[in-house]
Amino acid sequence: MKGPMSGARWRGALAVLAEMRRRPGVTRAAVAQRLGLSTGSATEITARLRELDLLAESPAAATGRGRPTTELRPHPEGPLVVVLDVRQGDWRCAVAGLDGRPYLAEAAAHASREPSRLVGTLAQAVRRVRARHGRRVRAVSVAVAGTVRHGRVVQSGVLGWDAVDFDALAADPLLIGNDATLAGAAEARHGAAAGVGTALHVTIEVGVGGALIVDGRPIAGATGAGGEFGHMPFGDPALECPCGSRGCWDLTVDGRAIARHLGQPPPRDARTFLQACLDEAASDAAVRSAAGQAAAALGRGLAGLINAFDPGVVTLGGLAAPLRAAAGPEFADSLSAGLMRYHRQDPPPVVDAVLGSDGALWGAAAIALDQVLTEEGLSAWEAGRRGSARQQGFGGPLGPG
Repeated sequence: MKGPMSGARWRGALAVLAEMRRRPGVTRAAVAQRLGLSTGSATEITARLRELDLLAESPAAATGRGRPTTELRPHPEGPLVVVLDVRQGDWRCAVAGLDGRPYLAEAAAHASREPSRLVGTLAQAVRRVRARHGRRVRAVSVAVAGTVRHGRVVQSGVLGWDAVDFDALAADPLLIGNDATLAGAAEARHGAAAGVGTALHVTIEVGVGGALIVDGRPIAGATGAGGEFGHMPFGDPALECPCGSRGCWDLTVDGRAIARHLGQPPPRDARTFLQACLDEAASDAAVRSAAGQAAAALGRGLAGLINAFDPGVVTLGGLAAPLRAAAGPEFADSLSAGLMRYHRQDPPPVVDAVLGSDGALWGAAAIALDQVLTEEGLSAWEAGRRGSARQQGFGGPLGPG
């Protein structure tokens, strides 16, 4: 009977699992080649991972005269992470396995914006997932439309919150992240920026959010609050932002800006208002002009970020891409005018994000799995697996051998 894995052997297992996460369905032969493993080592590692319910293998389609190989996928009884997406007026709860693909568990179309009540509702949703999946749940990860420092929400203009405590979710680890930052991480891992070393993600919902992503990980700053692009002073200093600053970029690009250009009062729901205006822009010249002004402000700010960060690609999420599409030439013209000459001659591609409204869920899952798939995380999973086997009366530490 094989005993627990050592640290050195966990490293090989983690490398195999990382390849499976990157490309679910990858063959064992391809993983061995990419990692420089012998056939015997790859077979031994995957066998142990099967025993631990971490991956499953199935015969791969024959491709030639070589030895038959297998496809690697997450084990159906393997670790799970719970991911929550807290947005303006609603929330979603999903579950993801080791491939990082979130599957919706439940959602609320209308949710209380009173923080303690909402957190209590989310805690109940997490308990229901735990009741179904037990020890398979290894982490809880929350994406929230707010500023996060030291793993805590310190304010949210979108939700009307100041500091909010999510400890009632009672998870270890419990991970809290800004939704736009997590959506950027997801685009770099699974979406339009996959394979690009340095990527910039910018999204418009209520205001502007985003992240600079390097090698698949968001640059979060000293306290975790990095990526608050909407609060850079790219706007009119006469305008006061709910965050406490003046001249925030937020106020120049979203539904509040469109309403101001149209001579209307600030909308109650800036995102819904912006979406309605973008739908009308093709047939209403006044709305199209207002959208053009907002798109120009988006282009100017984006040029500044490109000059500062030198990304290999820029992804536009939320309503940023529809704003660019609805406005005509204003976005491209202002972006080009704001770029330094060498960037203007060879600008990074600006592409639409592909994960849509699910980006924050994908990103929350990815960051949670980064915590689960460590030597410590797998050791804890193995220990729990051995304990479960003993309780069921199996003959050895990992069940039938």
